[in-house]
Amino acid sequence: MCAQRQLKLGAFMRPVSIHTGAWRYPGAWPDANFRADHLIELAQKLEKARFDAFFMADHLALLNMPINALKRSHTTTSFEPFTLLSALSQVTQRIGLVATASTSYDEPFHVARRFASLDHLSNGRAGWNIVTTSNPAAARNFGHEHQPDHAERYARAREFYDVVTGLWDSWADDAFIRDVDSGVYFDPDKLHALNYHGEYLSVAGPLHIARPVQGWPVIVQAGASEPGKQLAAETAEVVFAASSTLEDGQDFYQDVKARMPALGRDPDDLKILPGVLVIVGDTQQEAEQIRRDLDSLVNYDSAIGSLSEVLGVDASGFDPDAPLPEIPDTNQSKSGQQRVVRLAEREGLTVRQLAQRVGGYAGLAFVGTPQRIADDMQEWFESRACDGFNIMFPWLPGGLDAFVEKVVPELQRRGIFRTEYEGATLRENLGLPRPANRFFTR
Repeated sequence: MCAQRQLKLGAFMRPVSIHTGAWRYPGAWPDANFRADHLIELAQKLEKARFDAFFMADHLALLNMPINALKRSHTTTSFEPFTLLSALSQVTQRIGLVATASTSYDEPFHVARRFASLDHLSNGRAGWNIVTTSNPAAARNFGHEHQPDHAERYARAREFYDVVTGLWDSWADDAFIRDVDSGVYFDPDKLHALNYHGEYLSVAGPLHIARPVQGWPVIVQAGASEPGKQLAAETAEVVFAASSTLEDGQDFYQDVKARMPALGRDPDDLKILPGVLVIVGDTQQEAEQIRRDLDSLVNYDSAIGSLSEVLGVDASGFDPDAPLPEIPDTNQSKSGQQRVVRLAEREGLTVRQLAQRVGGYAGLAFVGTPQRIADDMQEWFESRACDGFNIMFPWLPGGLDAFVEKVVPELQRRGIFRTEYEGATLRENLGLPRPANRFFTR
């Protein structure tokens, strides 16, 4: 008899809340992004609730918006993810630790070494969120006048994945014999130098750290453009999706998973987790009031700056009370721009209304009682629009507390979310196989 399919839950924790007004909400920790004691407490609460993963998105530049908007953002200071997750690995035992690392502005040897180290430090709980980086300001922080175009970023990312995973396979799992009597530390026949030479990258190898505990850290991706979906089908094991409606979620789920058999991959070896802002109230009216209060804390300067960032064009000159004008193609994230344009069209929003939504949070949101939110999650899950969710909290710590204390028990009561972790590693808890070493068989 097959075990019942279970929801997977990640926690989006950088910034600690995606909502721009979160840090101003009554009772919120305004400095939670940059307080180790706060982040340790939150990680431990998430682990107690049996979350799969603590996810740190990362940025390589300040958000690309005017200073009058930027000065209102709680994302301007936060920890470098590997430093924080390495610390969290020592105060947690089961929750996965996922970090973003860019394929455009980093080198594969660095990325492979950092994630292998984190996987060993955490006893097998690391995950790599592959991003191509859409913020043009990041290029200038790495000595480039212009960022590569969208297609080139994805072509480099595909090659980058091959190199990093090849480096993780530098050593056979049993290469380190450490024979004290003979004085032999490792078996040279179980060491492979990659010697990779490609269109974008050239890396000799080998990686000078033992193969990760999980074989490879879990491969995580976000993005809904055509190149993004293809990269996910080829490489990802978890996708942080950005579906805004149930129908969008079902279409994305079917599209990406349908590509996998032809690539020699089992669709069950990919978990699709849409991001969702969850606002919990004891009544529907209370939850909706919390959302209104949060949105009221978003200043228009910040809102129009956020809209400009997502669209990839300066929206400050648009008529705020007119519909969104036609937006030209840009080098920004394609999926992010298209999602916002469709939102404006679908709901007939003016620029001002759209900015207010984007400036707070314009994506998928479940707002209601614990039972209503569990209903929504169960509907998405059972209708194959997702395998779980990447949860975004409206403010910290109260929004997180409400979810773990009220919604998680309801999901557990329905039998669709675990009461205990299945294993010790992130792969085991997600139900993902450990990848074979491409250079060595046992």
